[in-house]
Amino acid sequence: MTITADMVKQLRDMTGAGMMECKKALGEAQGDLQKAVDVLRKSGIAKAEKRSDRAASQGRIDAYIHDSRIGVLIEINCETDFVSRTDEFQRLCRDLGMQAAAAGADYVRREEVPAERIERERAIYVDQVKNEGKPAAIVDKIVDGKLNKFYSEVCLMEQPFIKDDKKSVGDLVKEMSAKTGENIVVRRFVRYRLGAE
Repeated sequence: MTITADMVKQLRDMTGAGMMECKKALGEAQGDLQKAVDVLRKSGIAKAEKRSDRAASQGRIDAYIHDSRIGVLIEINCETDFVSRTDEFQRLCRDLGMQAAAAGADYVRREEVPAERIERERAIYVDQVKNEGKPAAIVDKIVDGKLNKFYSEVCLMEQPFIKDDKKSVGDLVKEMSAKTGENIVVRRFVRYRLGAE
């Protein structure tokens, strides 16, 4: 199949990827635009994984207030101030502030959960599983599954994204990293609730 300049332009408009990347993706997808988008997304996310060790010292602190009752301050970093000023990056900050307000995460990522809290949760899950009479051989697997569910509730990066629950917040951040070509890091957030200590 012949890849035309119009096809390349259309894919560029859809994804923001470079001209040569679009042409290569269209060739790999045999001219199918949707498959080419998937090819670009997959390669972009793979590249984003490689970027994760680069310093992200720019970015922005964003505030999200919901119904004058819940407020979130969130810091999201990127590599350049150019990216931090783009509409897409600002929309990401707003969406993640809304996520933190609505879904009530306590931590950004699972590595931040204190060991004592993990042990307390693990002990509760072990007792629950044993009380259900499950065989001892599968207790650890069931407890690990329950711990993963716990992480997806209390860790922002592992929560299902409120606007599209088919992807996690971590996936959303990787997609933005792939799109911008920069390492993007959710550094921290603080959630305030009216009347709460």
